[in-house]
Amino acid sequence: MVPPDEFIPLVEKTVLLRPLTHYVIETVLKQWREWADMGIRIPISINVSARSLLDQELADQVAEQLRNWDVPPAFLRMELTESFLMGDSGRSTQVLDALSDVGVGLSIDDFGTGYSSLSYLKRLPIEEIKVDRSFVMQMHVDANDFMIVRATVDLGRNLGLRVVAEGVEDLATFDRLAEFGCDEAQGYYISRPLSAVEFTRWLSVRNLEMDTVRPDGRRQGDRLDDPGHERLRVV
Repeated sequence: MVPPDEFIPLVEKTVLLRPLTHYVIETVLKQWREWADMGIRIPISINVSARSLLDQELADQVAEQLRNWDVPPAFLRMELTESFLMGDSGRSTQVLDALSDVGVGLSIDDFGTGYSSLSYLKRLPIEEIKVDRSFVMQMHVDANDFMIVRATVDLGRNLGLRVVAEGVEDLATFDRLAEFGCDEAQGYYISRPLSAVEFTRWLSVRNLEMDTVRPDGRRQGDRLDDPGHERLRVV
């Protein structure tokens, strides 16, 4: 499996980016519909390249595919990197605003790895930040990483943002994030990357809560520290 941060920069240099983006969106929403028909209704995320966010037609195309596959917009999250926000001249703001108007959730991936100000959290319709794994994986052995993770969770909660911790490898890290009030966790402690078929089987075996967005489209406010509730994210 090739991670997005490796193949997306390569595709961005070709004419294949736009058709590939359309293909990924359609494939993901089709899969969501198949799961929904089985009673599995969970948020699902798509990594979006920097160049795709300059496409003024992107929001309309996403809205069309959401209608085609009868997917409530609140279940779709689109992830963009913090490094892109650092270098963006503002041309993507209209695209991000349009995606937000459609009802799609916008997430900042690898949060904490950039060197810019945090003004984009106020300027852009962001609703989720993902704490970079480089901090999470070292938080039990490095006091600075520990404080960075805790401060980031506090920042997100105070701004009303959902906070996802990447790189959760063990129970101790999961439990400490729960104490912080982190919303969601992603990493090998929960599961390694799975195919759609394997993921469906994984869910059925664990018998998890599978509707994590309200019927009216509003997102749940559950956190890792909620008794008896295990949060998950498709990886």
